[in-house]
Amino acid sequence: MVEIKTPEQIAKMRAAGLVVAAMHRACAAAAVPGATTKDLDEIAAKVLADHGAKPNFLGYGGFPGNICTSVNDVVVHGIPDRATVLRDGDVISIDAGAIVDGWHADAALTVFVGSGHAAELHELSRVTEESMWAGIAAVRKGNRLVDISAAIEGYIRRQPRPAAGKYGIVEEYGGHGIGSQMHMDPHLLNYVDKRRGRGPKLVPGFCIAIEPMVSLGTPRTHVLADEWTVKTDDGSWSSHWEHSVALTEAGPLVLTAPDGGREKLAGYGVTAAPDPLG
Repeated sequence: MVEIKTPEQIAKMRAAGLVVAAMHRACAAAAVPGATTKDLDEIAAKVLADHGAKPNFLGYGGFPGNICTSVNDVVVHGIPDRATVLRDGDVISIDAGAIVDGWHADAALTVFVGSGHAAELHELSRVTEESMWAGIAAVRKGNRLVDISAAIEGYIRRQPRPAAGKYGIVEEYGGHGIGSQMHMDPHLLNYVDKRRGRGPKLVPGFCIAIEPMVSLGTPRTHVLADEWTVKTDDGSWSSHWEHSVALTEAGPLVLTAPDGGREKLAGYGVTAAPDPLG
């Protein structure tokens, strides 16, 4: 079952999305050499409290953090702690979520710590982020879920191959429905699997978290003994980008982007829906 939201519910998700955007701004600014991932988690907690929002990660399945902090070859679900000290040259995915009046938003971005990163890491992040936006641009009335997957995979496959040999589109994890819960149907693959069919039709009120995860090597991953931290099998570094998106009668609204997605979607010839919060 796919939960279809009313315009009023989408407005509450937009409010949660703006809190997530504020969490990202604060955490990205603090992701400097010498900071611990626990420092970032405490900053995220303060932003949530300042906005009167609740965390949707903390306690989810026993997860101990307000955000996920995934460094270098950690793809997703990295646990914030005092022991992980950011170093110059690291790359970190900051995955954050918030709840406002019972409605959820969820987003992630890749941040470069310090300077001196290899060009292929910048390109990896760019390819991952742009594949997300290609997927968001496919959130249109009449399309189906598979059209989002095809847009993401198609964008990545069209890019020049990195020096490492290929981009690995992580297979075990993907996007998800979002709304009255953080993770809901449908599950969104970041590639096309013809065995799964075309998926549900996209209609106004459909909300989805789109989150490609791409490595500079294998698409395969494993989970560490903490039962959360996901690493690439070959130790290759990865990038992770995510936005929560609502389809409205007027088109897609990127709930977790400060401008609702207007600027980036324009580059794909798509007009973002008006912001219900003005």
